[in-house]
Amino acid sequence: MPDSTLEVIRHPLIEHKLSFMRDRRTQPPEFKELLDQITLLMTFHVTRGLEGDEVSIETPLETTRARRIREDRLVVVPILRAGLGMLEAVRKLVPGARVGHLGFYRNEETLEPVRYYGNLPSHTGDSAFLLLDPMLGTGGTAAAAVAELKAHGATDIRVMCVVASPEGAAHMTARHPDVPVYTAALDRQLNAVGYIVPGLGDAGDRVFGTS
Repeated sequence: MPDSTLEVIRHPLIEHKLSFMRDRRTQPPEFKELLDQITLLMTFHVTRGLEGDEVSIETPLETTRARRIREDRLVVVPILRAGLGMLEAVRKLVPGARVGHLGFYRNEETLEPVRYYGNLPSHTGDSAFLLLDPMLGTGGTAAAAVAELKAHGATDIRVMCVVASPEGAAHMTARHPDVPVYTAALDRQLNAVGYIVPGLGDAGDRVFGTS
């Protein structure tokens, strides 16, 4: 996929845990724990570009200099509802991050996203936005969410998902060539009703035990 904004984060632990997430026998509590673990592993990579400020600290032996990030400069935005399953893991690593929410549902006839909720914190120009959604299917919802963040004034935006389709990745590259997308796996394709295959099913249903 030339000139794609998509980056697949490859790691044996991620591949191992994703194999259990894909398994239809995996129940919601285990599915949610696996999603937490994969999100933790991915967040380590996705946030590598955050800049830290130099501070002076006292160790038990002497004064030294160290770097600390301003955690409140990170704004984490889960796309409701499945993105909520990734939020807790990010905040374990960056507990001072601020949180916004965007809600979309998919029109099952047109496959287009329909926005039903939005609540974003105020921010300054140095804020970094991390958009969370386990699945990048058609790419329509992610593209619409990024457009809303840009309208809110965001300029540093990263998208993190667990499974992506080639169609969704291409759509994001076409709509938002300035926004990197990170995923744990790039699957084969979308099926006739817009679901990723082989995929892992409906992530929201599997996190929350609904159908």
